[in-house]
Amino acid sequence: MTISIAHLGPAGTNAESAALAYANWLQENQQKSAILCAYPSIAQTLKAAAQGETHLAIVPVENSIEGSVAMTLDTFWQLDRLQIQQALVLPIAHALISCASELTKIKSVYSHPQALAQCQGWLEKFLPLAQLIPANSTTEALEHLSSDETASAIASERAAELYNLPVLAHPINDRPDNCTRFWVVSLQPSVTGKYISLAFSVPANVPGALVKPLQALAKRGINLSRIESRPAKKSLGDYLFFFDLEADLREVSTQEALDELKGYTQILKIFGSYTLVSGVAESRYEIG
Repeated sequence: MTISIAHLGPAGTNAESAALAYANWLQENQQKSAILCAYPSIAQTLKAAAQGETHLAIVPVENSIEGSVAMTLDTFWQLDRLQIQQALVLPIAHALISCASELTKIKSVYSHPQALAQCQGWLEKFLPLAQLIPANSTTEALEHLSSDETASAIASERAAELYNLPVLAHPINDRPDNCTRFWVVSLQPSVTGKYISLAFSVPANVPGALVKPLQALAKRGINLSRIESRPAKKSLGDYLFFFDLEADLREVSTQEALDELKGYTQILKIFGSYTLVSGVAESRYEIG
C-alpha cells in the first residue's frame, strides 16, 4: 500500500524533511511506501487530509525557540474530523542563502515567519539593516534570489542544494539545539498512545474558569506538559485553551478527567491519543 502524505511545500522545506523522515519510518517499520504531496500553506496541508485528498498530513506544531505554530493550532480547531496519529521531533538548522557576494550587499531577507524569528539574534548582529520579509514557506523564499542579488533567504542547506543556490552562512539559528515537533494527522480514530492533545473553550471569562479544568487533571496525577491560549476570533478576551497531556486515553483515570472537563467547558475537542516516533532524524528516504 502506498501512503500519500501532505506537507508544506515546495520541495526543500523543513516540513518536507519531516515527511521524508516519516516516510522512511513507514518503510522500515510497516513496509509501506509513501508519496509526498506539497501544498502552499499549513492550512491547505491540513485540509488535504481532512477532505481525503491524502491519507496523512504532517504539520509543524511547536518550535523549541519560537513556541507553537499558530496556524496549525487555529486550523486544527476548525477541522473537527482530524486526529493526531503520531508526533515526531526533528532538529532544525537554518542557512542564509543568497547570490550576493558578501553579507554587506544584502538588503532583504525572505523566509517563513518562524524561521525569521528563530534567527532573530543572528540577523540583528550580522544584517541589522536588512528588511525582513515573511513568506509562506522557507523554500518559497528562494524564488526571490535569482532576480535580485541583494536579496537573501533563510532555508535549509538541503533546499540550497536542491535549487543550486549558494550558502553564505550556516547554521544561523540562535540556538544550536533548535528543534520542531510535528504532528502526523489523518481521519482515522486515534485512541492509543502516551500523549493526548486537546482544546476547549470556557462558558464565560470568570474567576476560576481555568482552575477547575486544571484541578481535574492534577488530582488524578495527570501531567500537563503544555498549555497555551489562542484567541477564539469572536471577541476580545475570548480564548481557546490548548493542552498536551501525558496520559493514556484507555485508562479509567484519564476518562474520568475528560468527563469532568466536559462539565467545565463549553466546547471540548480531543485531537487524539498518540505516540512519539523515535529515530527519525537520521533517516534518508528518497522518493522515486
